[in-house]
Amino acid sequence: MGDILVLNSGSSSIKFVLFGADFTKKLRGSAVEIGGASALIVGDQQDEIPLPDHVTALDEIFRALNRHGIEFASLTAAAHRVVHGGRNLKESRRVSDEVLAEIKRCIPLAPLHNPHNLAAIHAVAELAPDLPQCVSFDTAFHATNPEVALRYALPVSEDEKGLRRFGFHGTSYESLSLSLPEISGQPLPKRLLALHLGNGASLCAIRDGKSVATTMGYSPLEGLTMGTRTGSIDANLVLAMASDLGIDRTSQILNKESGLLGLSGSSDMRKLQSLGTERAQFAVEHFCYWAARHAGSMIAAMGGLDGIAFTGGIGENDAKVRANILEKLSWLGVQADEAANLQGSAKLHKDGSEVTAWIVEAEEERMIAHHAQKIMSAA
Repeated sequence: MGDILVLNSGSSSIKFVLFGADFTKKLRGSAVEIGGASALIVGDQQDEIPLPDHVTALDEIFRALNRHGIEFASLTAAAHRVVHGGRNLKESRRVSDEVLAEIKRCIPLAPLHNPHNLAAIHAVAELAPDLPQCVSFDTAFHATNPEVALRYALPVSEDEKGLRRFGFHGTSYESLSLSLPEISGQPLPKRLLALHLGNGASLCAIRDGKSVATTMGYSPLEGLTMGTRTGSIDANLVLAMASDLGIDRTSQILNKESGLLGLSGSSDMRKLQSLGTERAQFAVEHFCYWAARHAGSMIAAMGGLDGIAFTGGIGENDAKVRANILEKLSWLGVQADEAANLQGSAKLHKDGSEVTAWIVEAEEERMIAHHAQKIMSAA
């Protein structure tokens, strides 16, 4: 097995990580502000170069890899993160015409993500037609949720259109489930509350290593207070806004102007913590309150709680948010170690705590590389 190139393509950026056969990171970088004031970042070097579209950006990434001695003939595969796999793509797959058609069919479910994921796949095929490609889906880990968790109480006709819960951050949660036993030296907790906290935030109830519930639903809007998203909101309130402002403007507010930004004027948790103003403090408390409140729902879905794990940019790096949430969940039997939390130690609980608590570094790219190697080994 050779190296695996993992690509994460967004609306205006492409992030990449090159993994060796042993999953060590050999090189990473990104093409940013595609179509605007663009730049290519490879390792510690940044060059401002015109990148009018994704094909050009990928071409420059490939050129940079070549300059670092990476030959495409030596790669095992290019592996892509795809946000939405819908009802049919429930596991990682090798790219085929059938898989591409299914990803395209899911565009209405993820209009801001799947088109850019497809663009990257097509661009790689154009630039390196002999390079095998694999795809991993953010929604796939949650396919194990019971039907009662996935269905909204809508008429069957609406469910058949795909109007149901899917959940996201699945690759992060799958990676966390594999990494935690290595960190703790213990088996994965039977009933684990996983918190992926970042600009996008969600919770996942993981029982016996499988997702049984998650806070995001049909779209990444549902659930927790986030950087710019409202989180869960009364549908009739949304209808009232749409009647007053129109659908497009309402969508912009709910997804891009709400959450921490709407409450405080900033979506950056680090800035809010440093400001210390009343609005900033309220926004942070709102974030933590709803994380803890939704945690109750996840714990009920698992029938109890044995462990807690934080991941994502905020989950891994913000001791105050972790302390706030752990304090709100202390009645469940978790005894937080304040000193360990301030130090950012992997273990956050005191010895003898009924419920364990951990920090687990987000390793989504490595998980995608694992998926690709497994697929190619079976080919």
